[in-house]
Amino acid sequence: MRASPAPFATTESAESTSRLTEAGDAPAVRLLAEILQDASRRNASDLHIEPAERGWRIRLRIDGVLHEIAQPPAHLRDAFVTRIKVLAKLDIAERRVPQDGRLRLAATPGKVEDYRVNSLPTLFGEKLVLRRLDGLPPDLSLDSLGLDARQAAIVDAAIRAPHGLMLVTGPTGSGKTLSLYCFLQMLNAESRNVCSVEDPAEIQLAGINQVSVREKAGLTFAVALRAFLRQDPDVIMVGEIRDEETADVALKAAQTGHLVLSTLHTNDAPAAITRLIDIGVAPYNLAAALRIVTAQRLVRRLCAHCRIPAPESPAALRAAGFAGDDPSSGWTPFSAKGCAACHGIGYRGRVGVHQVMPVSDAMRELIVARASAHEVARQARDDGVRTLREAALARVRDGTTSLAEAFSATEAT
Repeated sequence: MRASPAPFATTESAESTSRLTEAGDAPAVRLLAEILQDASRRNASDLHIEPAERGWRIRLRIDGVLHEIAQPPAHLRDAFVTRIKVLAKLDIAERRVPQDGRLRLAATPGKVEDYRVNSLPTLFGEKLVLRRLDGLPPDLSLDSLGLDARQAAIVDAAIRAPHGLMLVTGPTGSGKTLSLYCFLQMLNAESRNVCSVEDPAEIQLAGINQVSVREKAGLTFAVALRAFLRQDPDVIMVGEIRDEETADVALKAAQTGHLVLSTLHTNDAPAAITRLIDIGVAPYNLAAALRIVTAQRLVRRLCAHCRIPAPESPAALRAAGFAGDDPSSGWTPFSAKGCAACHGIGYRGRVGVHQVMPVSDAMRELIVARASAHEVARQARDDGVRTLREAALARVRDGTTSLAEAFSATEAT
């Protein structure tokens, strides 16, 4: 990358700003400016600086996939890492333990980007990861999350309910936080007291009382939740339910007139029920409080400029999970090719695929009876809930993504 670097700046506070290029034409400083500019241009979510026994490399995570972009000269590594640590207010003399920091960069006039920085000591030196903390999209809505019309109606009804527990499930990096922020924005009003506890609070939401977990100081999810209940809340958001104590307080809040939103790490929506029971939640409390569970994944969007038809036989489509497809169905799958617009990748951006499971009366009976995950999943099917794989295949059918991407992001059930 030999493009001339644009000026960058780091903002330590609202009142104090120093330039990223203040060290002049030092090679490490110019390299950092170029890398950050490229990450911004390609809309990368993470920047990885990784040491090796001989040399080092830089990778960008673009639409969930890591791509190597540079192997700079070995003699620049220490200066490059030190520069980032200085900007992020990390201890440059400490290389034995992980550190966390944060910095704000102005890549171009009028565009400021926040980064969360983490350092990790490895066998061959410190590895740094910079996570871009983008603000909320201006068009954030249930439709922009990838929910279809039926799913959006179910979610909207749950959000508008006066009380109850709403869970969003999925692995790390599946877009759960963005979904919760979308729900909070819909609930954010002058007439409501909305409180949120996160680990950490990465995006500031005007009008919402946000708290960051500080476990070393004793501020855990459960402690913050109990404090919220003394703050006359209407809506409570818990970044993640990790243990029985947090789950118990959240359920009690949901049963006493509060709308509670949270996340859980499970593979699909039905598994959330058995997961909560396994960590010690009383089934009758769960049945009374739980209103809806959603599960989600992110699939890459095919580049609209270069996607190409990838015809499949009717038998192959049926084997993939498309029921009843034949040559007269009037559609064909697309696959990725790669062009200048998508930097040769074939995909640009991502969209969510969702499983939305409202808790029916029949489901509540199964919860009280401590039914197995298989029985809960079967009841969800009877209630008309489609699986994540089916949601992903719907995106294949409308040309949004490829069959390979749908299979990569979801499992057959």
